[in-house]
Amino acid sequence: MKTEKIFLSPAKINLCLYVLGRYANGYHRLAMAMQRIDLCDEVRITVDESMHGVSTVCHAPELKPEEKNIASSAAEILLAETGLDVGVEILIDKRIPVAAGLGGGSSNAATVLMGLNELLRLGYNEADLCRLGAQLGSDVPFFIYQRPAWVTGTGTDLEKMTIGQDFSCLIVNPGIAVSTADVYRSLRLTKGVELANLPRFSAKTRAELCASLHNDLEPVVIARYPIIAEIKQQLLKLGALGSLMSGSGATVFGLFADYESAYRVGCEIAETRGWFAYAARPLD
Repeated sequence: MKTEKIFLSPAKINLCLYVLGRYANGYHRLAMAMQRIDLCDEVRITVDESMHGVSTVCHAPELKPEEKNIASSAAEILLAETGLDVGVEILIDKRIPVAAGLGGGSSNAATVLMGLNELLRLGYNEADLCRLGAQLGSDVPFFIYQRPAWVTGTGTDLEKMTIGQDFSCLIVNPGIAVSTADVYRSLRLTKGVELANLPRFSAKTRAELCASLHNDLEPVVIARYPIIAEIKQQLLKLGALGSLMSGSGATVFGLFADYESAYRVGCEIAETRGWFAYAARPLD
């Protein structure tokens, strides 16, 4: 028996990202406001009971063929957990820039976990899938959660977050792949910050939303890639209400009051600078 389905795998942006310290195991203690957006990869999952093993094809020239895809690891972890011996084929049509701070790989892994849970009728709940997802990467549980979230710890502690203002955003990526591990290694932590002392993310008005934008990793990446600061300045000059680098970069987003403005500016930036530009809406 063979079953197949195409799933959408969305990107995310970090509306704020604080690095509070480092655990003894080397992982960093984070506090983040995270929002999914409608920039999506397409993930086709095929389950074939007559086959064995996991195969993944990802149409992204930026990825090296010898590198194991996190989506494959997600399928292998789930099959090992269940003891099922079936064939799984994964085909990923990449639309989210790679190594860009948008969580594309983590989203693919979460999509595979949720997709196989559906196709194999496993009946796993959200907590079960988040437990498995945490083994793959710190952002994977957020994509399984499927709601705007205040995320703390190493990414596994999720709390529902309400954004009281509609907004659209323009995603701009200059084609630079940034290593998240290198960024964190270069981050100089001073005195540890307690979570209770952080200003909680607030977004009742557009002004509050823009005032809450913050990313502790941004200065580290700008020091290496000044183009990040250039993109931020250009977005603000062209009408963005606020701008921030997402995650560990190099993607920058600008917040706009309406989708039409974001789309218009995106067309201008893509034409004049040749950068990847996508006008996105938030997903709830």
